[in-house]
Amino acid sequence: MELYYSFSALIVLASIFAYLNYRFLKLPSTIGIMVIAIVVSIFLVLFGETVLPRTFGHLNNLMESIDFTEILMGAMLNFLLFAGGIHININDLKEQFRPVLIFSTVGVVISTFVVGFGMFYLLPYLGVNLPFIYCLVFGALISPTDPVAVLSVLKQAKVSKSLETKVAGESLFNDGMAVVVFTVVLQLAIGKEVDLGVESIGLLLLKEAGGGILLGVLLGWVTSRLMREVDDYIISVLVTLSVVMGGYLIARQMHISGPLTMVAAGLFMGNFNRSFKMKSVTQDYLIKFWELIDEILNAVLFLFIGFELLMIKDLKHFMIPGVLAIAVVLFARFISIWGPTKFTSLRKSFSPQTVKVLVWGGIRGGVSIALAMSIPKSEYSEAILSITYCVVVFSIIVQGLTIAKVANPNQIAKEEEEQEQENVALEEKA
Repeated sequence: MELYYSFSALIVLASIFAYLNYRFLKLPSTIGIMVIAIVVSIFLVLFGETVLPRTFGHLNNLMESIDFTEILMGAMLNFLLFAGGIHININDLKEQFRPVLIFSTVGVVISTFVVGFGMFYLLPYLGVNLPFIYCLVFGALISPTDPVAVLSVLKQAKVSKSLETKVAGESLFNDGMAVVVFTVVLQLAIGKEVDLGVESIGLLLLKEAGGGILLGVLLGWVTSRLMREVDDYIISVLVTLSVVMGGYLIARQMHISGPLTMVAAGLFMGNFNRSFKMKSVTQDYLIKFWELIDEILNAVLFLFIGFELLMIKDLKHFMIPGVLAIAVVLFARFISIWGPTKFTSLRKSFSPQTVKVLVWGGIRGGVSIALAMSIPKSEYSEAILSITYCVVVFSIIVQGLTIAKVANPNQIAKEEEEQEQENVALEEKA
C-alpha cells in the first residue's frame, strides 16, 4: 500500500503541475512539469523547514521511500521504450541503420573516454579531485542519450524524417552499450576484478544487447500472431501490456537487457501489425492507449527529476563543476558524432546542420540520474550525482527548449540536397 500511496501522490502533483504549466508557463508539458517541480524543490530547500515544515517533511519522506533507480529502470522505462518503439517505422530505421548502429555503440565509447579524460584533467582546477576511474564512471552514465527525453522533445521539433529516425533510433538503442560500459567501469571503480579482454566484453555485450533484441523480436512475433487471430481492441491492449510487464520479468531472469527487449518488441509489433488489416477501432484504441501511457509516465518521470533536487544535499557545492561538466559533455557529444561522420563512409550523408542538430539533440535525462543513484555510497558518489543532475537539468531545459530553433528544416533540406548532388557528381567521375 505504501507504493500505492506514493504513486497516487505523484500522479496528483503531476496533474496539478501540468495544469499550471498549461495555464501559465505554456512550455512543453514534460519540461514545464519538471521546471515547476524544481522551483518548488528550491523553495522547500531554502524555506521549507521554517515556512512549510510538514509539507517539506512529507515530500522528503516521499522521495526517500521511492527507489528511483528501480522504479525507472525496472518499470517505467519499459513502458516508455515500448511506446517509443511501436511508433517507429522499421523501413525508416533500415535506411538509417548504419549511423544508428555506429552512434549507439562507437559513439557511446568515444563519449565515455572524452568525458572521462576531460573531467579528470579539468576538475582539479576547481578544487575537486575525482579519481580517473570515477571520471570514467561519470562518462559512461552521462554518454547515452535518454530515449524518453529525446522522444518527448522531438515531438516539438519539426525535423526531417531521416534526421528524426537517426536521433530517435540512437537514443532507443544506445542503452545496451551504455549499460555494459557503465557496469564494467563501475566494477573496476569499486575494486572488483573484471576481465577486460575483448572477448569477455564482447560476450557481455552480445548477451546484454543481442539477447535483449532477440527476446524482444520473439515476444513481438508471438504476440503479433495472437493479435492477428483475435482482432479485438480490449484483448490487443491486454496483450501489449503483457509483453511489457511479462517481457521485463523474463529479461531480468535471463540477465539480459530489458530496455532493448522492449524496444525490439515495440518495433516488431508496431510494424507487423501494419501488414494486416486491423480493425480501425482496434488500431485507434491501441495508438491512443500507448500515447496516453507515454504522456502519463513522462509526466511522472519529469516530476521525479524535478523533486530529486530534494535528495541532493550538497548540490550548491558542485554547481561550478556542474557547469564545467555541461561544456565537457557537449564537447564529447560533438566528437562522438563528428568523428564517425568524418572517418567512415557516413561523411557522404551528414551535412554540418545535421551534425549540429544531432549534437544539440543528444539530451540526457532520467536514465543518467538513475545510473548515478545506483553507484554504491562512497566519498565520490555524491559529487557524481550532483554533477549529473546539473547536466541533466541543463540538457532538458536549455537543449530541449531550443532544439526546435536549432533544427532549421529548410537549411537541413538545402544542405542534404547539395550533399546528394555532390555524391552523384563523385559517382559519375568514378
